[in-house]
Amino acid sequence: MFFVVSRHWMIVLALALGTMFSSFPQNATAQVTAFKQAVAEAAARDADISAFYKANGYGSLWTGRSGRERQRRTALFAALSKAGNHGLPTARYDAGGLQAKMKAVKTERDRGLVEVELSRTFLQYARDLQTGVLVPSRVNKSIVRAVPYRDRTSYLVNFSKSSPNGFFKALAPKTTEYNALMKEKLRMERLLAQGGWGAKVPAKTLKPGQSGASVVALRNRLIAMGFLKRTNTQAYDTSVQAAVQQFQLAHGLAADGVVGAGTMKELNTGVQERLQSIIVAMERERWVNQERGKRHVLVNIPDFTAKIVDNGKVTFSTRSVVGANKQDRPTVEFSDVMEFMVVNPSWYVPRSIVVGEYLPALQRDPNAVRHIEITDSRGRAVNRGSADFSQYTARTFPYAMRQPPSKGNALGLVKFMFPNPYNIYLHDTPAKNLFAREARAYSHGCVRLADPFDFAYALLAKQESNPESYFQSVLATGRETRVDLKNPVPVHIIYRTAFTTPKGRTQYRRDVYGRDAQIWRALSKAGVALRAVQG
Repeated sequence: MFFVVSRHWMIVLALALGTMFSSFPQNATAQVTAFKQAVAEAAARDADISAFYKANGYGSLWTGRSGRERQRRTALFAALSKAGNHGLPTARYDAGGLQAKMKAVKTERDRGLVEVELSRTFLQYARDLQTGVLVPSRVNKSIVRAVPYRDRTSYLVNFSKSSPNGFFKALAPKTTEYNALMKEKLRMERLLAQGGWGAKVPAKTLKPGQSGASVVALRNRLIAMGFLKRTNTQAYDTSVQAAVQQFQLAHGLAADGVVGAGTMKELNTGVQERLQSIIVAMERERWVNQERGKRHVLVNIPDFTAKIVDNGKVTFSTRSVVGANKQDRPTVEFSDVMEFMVVNPSWYVPRSIVVGEYLPALQRDPNAVRHIEITDSRGRAVNRGSADFSQYTARTFPYAMRQPPSKGNALGLVKFMFPNPYNIYLHDTPAKNLFAREARAYSHGCVRLADPFDFAYALLAKQESNPESYFQSVLATGRETRVDLKNPVPVHIIYRTAFTTPKGRTQYRRDVYGRDAQIWRALSKAGVALRAVQG
């Protein structure tokens, strides 16, 4: 397995590894040649590995006799032993099988083959931990995140020049969120080993004032979940009601203190399902393992919120409405940069809506949707009375449609732009009633804000001494006006059904589009498994 200088050295080294070589090559030159030939042959199947070894004269990174290479081996296997803590597919790395191959080495050719196998396993683990096990867009085409993949050869180059333990510690995301999620994962695994939160609540609904076995089961489950202090009460009293409200807030539900059908479903969701959500959230964190901006906008689709984050702290938050869960309406996940806002915007109707919704209406009645202008390719208004809409199909319809600025405009009075190929942006809306609803997936894909003016003030505060006065003066003109952000702000549209609060408490949300269920199935197929941890 290792470069042999003498029979005595091989015996000492073999004993140190808990194995003994059965044969000892005699010719040093032949040994080196056999090793390098084996490395070259084995590495040829992987262009990145081959490039690394070629640049280093096919020398060893792992299997030599130096203390440095021993440290690398030790660090690698120590890292692999903790892969499960990160929710990674431990079987993919087959640490036991790799160790067996190391112990079975008898010739320099064997050593060369194991050398490359160690590098291959190292690269797989390093990329999985740093940027994720899955390719997002292969799981769901609406997850169009640009994962910050690193050059694979650079992993080997940088590792060869780094402290082995330090290199492995630097791979995982360094965000507070990732660390909090991993801590919660380990806690939930211990809880799973203990049997979870106990029996489910055997009722469809419960409300204050009731008593009986179902209320006792509710009480016990709230205690087990940490929402209620230990009590012997058998009634749905004020303490139980307050605990239910806290549970509802932690799960994105209307905090009315009544256990309706929705709250009951979340209450009876088990530890295994919550653990799956946490592991998926950790995978999603790895997909965005890069600097997000000292100031950035964070839109969490299942949480129905949009926030401004400054230096890691949420400085502004508002409710949002996101895309409906049907056809092509779900909001796309991606990151971009907000460059400007438009006050008193026109709404240029997306082609999909023009031909999918408005054209059929116009064919039934040319005077339908009168609040929308119909324009030709030169932007000129089309006379509805002289146009025969019945002759067109969705493919041949030659016109565009536009809604002028107004309080009734579909975009409201301001929109926030980060130009992207998905035609997604943040904006105001005249449909204010939707923000009172618990689940808010109703738009055609864009993100509507409950407090768009306050959102604008917060963004402009970095460049205007009186942002509210400035914004209102532009608004009062009634004219469509572009207002550039002097310092563009990164926007991250994410999807988290499990996330943590600044105090470290985990929050859960419903999987509104079913994307996390898809990701979990893909992770399971890749070898990620739930585990129950004792102690």
